[in-house]
This record gives sequence, structure tokens and C-alpha cells, in this order.
Amino acid sequence: MMLWTAQEAAKATSGRATGDWGCLGISIDTRTLAKGDLFVALKAVRDGHEFVAQALANGAAAALVSRIPEGVAEDAPLLLVDDVQAGLEDLGRAARARMAGKVVAVTGSVGKTSTKEMLRSTLSGQGRTHAAEASYNNHWGVPLTLARMPRDTEFAVIEIGMSNPGEIAPLAKMARPHVAIITTVAPAHLAAFENIEGIAHEKASIFDGLEPDGTAIFNGDLPVTPILKAKAAQHAKRLVSFGQSPGLSYQLTAATVGKSATVAEASHRKSPLLFKVAAPGAHYAMNALAVLAAAQALGLDRAIALGDLAAWQPGAGRGHREVIALDKADPTPTIELIDDAYNANPASLEASLNVLASAAVTDDIGRVRQGRRIAYLGDMKELGPQEVALHQAVADYPAMAKIHRVHCVGPLMKALHARLPEHQRGRWTETADDMTQRLAQDLDAGDVVLAKGSLSMGMARVVDAIRNLGHPAPDTNEGNS
Repeated sequence: MMLWTAQEAAKATSGRATGDWGCLGISIDTRTLAKGDLFVALKAVRDGHEFVAQALANGAAAALVSRIPEGVAEDAPLLLVDDVQAGLEDLGRAARARMAGKVVAVTGSVGKTSTKEMLRSTLSGQGRTHAAEASYNNHWGVPLTLARMPRDTEFAVIEIGMSNPGEIAPLAKMARPHVAIITTVAPAHLAAFENIEGIAHEKASIFDGLEPDGTAIFNGDLPVTPILKAKAAQHAKRLVSFGQSPGLSYQLTAATVGKSATVAEASHRKSPLLFKVAAPGAHYAMNALAVLAAAQALGLDRAIALGDLAAWQPGAGRGHREVIALDKADPTPTIELIDDAYNANPASLEASLNVLASAAVTDDIGRVRQGRRIAYLGDMKELGPQEVALHQAVADYPAMAKIHRVHCVGPLMKALHARLPEHQRGRWTETADDMTQRLAQDLDAGDVVLAKGSLSMGMARVVDAIRNLGHPAPDTNEGNS
């Protein structure tokens, strides 16, 4: 189905189209561009105009530009606008305006991407659902997600993030959600905010974009919940709280964490609710509760929603679990890997360590008779003046009592490394690349190993190096995020 014709795109952006083209998708990267895409020449590390000729040569239907780039013919298929970023935002608003379905927006210090993916799984069973494939949640990611939205979309899920004050409200007003979710508020991006109350006010601004009959769903367990509730009351027709505290709209009463799934018991306005997610971790049960609240607000069939939610598994870098077989001839020696290398802040790290602490190890299959729980932890970034103290505090997390060895990567994690007791203190290295050098000596069959850190720390390289110690065991991929 045609996404945008030249005439539609020109009208949406108040731009000028050259040629009579139509696009099937939108791309901002020539490396992933598909034939028939509209290439958007954004300015990032490099000016996207430098890649327009290559994009057209690779099969782009047209390019969104603010000038005709060098090496591109004047009659090439283009959409000329005053400002490319503004043009992309205009396309996003136009896509939202022509969409007759329902929009759910998600934000939160922890869990917004996992919640977005749970929503995708849950809503897809009951209508044509659109959501970004990656964490496109910033000033260009949100309009890009909207602009890519097919015109026959019935449900759209928009993830909205922030790094600085004032970023969420404009994106929420662009998305105009019918349902808006705040998963939680926790220390993250403290370098840009004075305190956690400032983060709460910023997260709560997602409700500024709600449609007039909208539903606000927010975590009811937090010290800053009154801030979220007050903002919700200003903009939402319906206020829905979730968490573990008595009296909330959705109350989680129990979460049983197994090897590959979490079974949860909850209540909705005193009616019992039993559900499952295919990922071990009580925090996933909490996110799933918000998803079920959204499904209810959208009028979906609960039984279908529960079934689809139960099948959800997280993606790579967000707690995905897999088993690595170490011997091609013998399937017994294995390591279980928890890949949570995409990002980290204190709250998400504590949740991941809880998952590791509850993981079952296997004894008597390696050179070390006892299976161990081992963590590779990279720096948590953007934590402001408290960053060293917040890294040191990881040593006091309750889950740490069940973790055998912790290896640390980066200058901030050096503070944790120094605080660890000698029996738990593993290696410290400046970089992830340095950490990869001795993995074969660190690990043994029967171990369960977690890798986590902020994206810039490159902990994915540690994950890849662990995978390279062996090969995927057949039929053993399991979910967690």
C-alpha cells in the first residue's frame, strides 16, 4: 500500500515535490533503506544531504531535503522544504490526522520499550497495529514512527522518551494518544534534572497530549505518584492506577517467577485477574498490568489480550535469555546468557539483578562443580552529581547476596568494584573490549551470566563474545527483559 504520494507529502509539509512519485516507507539511513522509501536527509553526526545521491541510486522513491544536494539532478524526485526536521514532524502530524484508529503512548524511566512491545503483541491480535521496530522515542523518532504509520492502522503504539526538560510534551501533542502510560519514575537522566520530582513532572507531561476523552494510566506505588495523578486529572477523562498498593485500579498481589515465565495474580476493582508473560521477572508482571489496563481502556477482548500477552518475549539487548552450548559433540555443558546490554539505570539494573538472582544454575557439569550467577556491569550514564554514590549503592541491592561474581566495566563501575567483598569482586576494565579478553577463564558450564550497561558502554560486545564461546543450544531461546 502506498504510504505517501508526492502530492500528499507536499501538502502535509507545505513543501514542493519534484516529479510524480510515491513512497512505500520512510528511511533516515541509507544502510537500511528499502527500495521505494522516502529518504529523509536529517542532520545528525553528518548532514543527510551528503547521502541523497546514494539513497536515490539505491532505489529510494524520493528524498526529503531543504536544498538540492551536490551531485543530484534538479529533476530528481525530491520533496523540498525549509527545514527537514520540521518537514518530518509535519508528515508525522498529517499521518496522525488521517488515522482513524486509536493511539497508545508510553513513557517511563524503566520499561517503556518492553511495555511498547507487550502492547504491540497484545493489540496485534485485535487489529492492525503499528509501532516502531526500535526505540525511536526522541525528537526525530516519534515523528518518524508516526510518518511511517499506514493509513489503515487500527492501533498505534508510540514510545516517548526524554533526556532533558521540555521534550515529552511536544511529542505527546504530536502523537495525540487516546491512552497514555507512565510505567515508573526512577533516577535516570539526573544530569539534566535537579531531582526525581523534576523527572516526574517531565514524565507526567505525556498527559498534555491526551485526546479529550483520554485515559491516563500511571504507577500508583511511587513517592511521586501525586505529581502524576495531579497532571492526569488535568487532562484525562479516566484515571487508572496500577501497582502493588491497596486501593489501586489494578493491584498486583503476587508474581511467581519461573525459569522462563512469570505468572501473576492481580485484581481489577476487586475482581481477580490471573495472567502470564513468557519472561522471568516481577517487573514484567508490573508492566503487563499497565498493558492490560490499556487493553481495557481500548475496549478489547480481555481473554484474547491475555493469550497474546502470554506469548510476548523480549528482544535482543533487553533481557533476552538464551542457552549457549559449549561443546558441539556434547549438549550437556551450557551457559545461560541474559542479554540486557541495551541500557541501564539504577532501577532497571536492580530489576535485572533480581532476575539473575532468581535464575537456576546447574551444578556438576563444568570444571567448577557449582554453577554460578555472574554479572558483567557497565557504567550507568547521565546520573548527575550522585553518579558515584549510585554505582556504589549497587553493592547493597538485596539481589547481590545471591550473585557469585561481578565484573565491572568503566570508570563509574570502578566505584562498585571497590565496594564489593573480595569473594564477589571480579575483574575491572576500562572498556568492554578489554573485558572480552578473558571471558573463557571467567565462565564455566552451569553458569548463568548477565550483561548490562548504558548503550555507550558497548556491553553488547561482551554479549557477542560470550555467544562466541559456543553456539546456540537448539530450542532453548527464552524471554526476559
